Amino acid sequence: MSLHELESQLAHLRPAEKAELVRRWIQDITNVFPGIEKTAGVAGGEACIVRTRIPVWALENYRRLGWNEATILENYPSLRATDLVNAWAYFEAHRQEINKAIRANEVA
Repeated sequence: MSLHELESQLAHLRPAEKAELVRRWIQDITNVFPGIEKTAGVAGGEACIVRTRIPVWALENYRRLGWNEATILENYPSLRATDLVNAWAYFEAHRQEINKAIRANEVA
């Protein structure tokens, strides 16, 4: 469906239907983070950098241990600076999840 077709269909919705559609879109897009994916069977299903098996929690943990971005990128040559930006954004939005993963892996 093209954007033009979608706009045409939206024009025919009642205000309550539009509000419900917006609510659903917001719910859908707030769970999407560019460059981050969760895949069952990869890193225990934890949020990872796309193209890798590097979990966001591990990167955040390195940052807490004093590694700067240059050090992280040096130690993970497959990562790009953009990957770290995406990881930090994911962490900011999912602090509890990442903190829990860090704690779980400290015990392991």
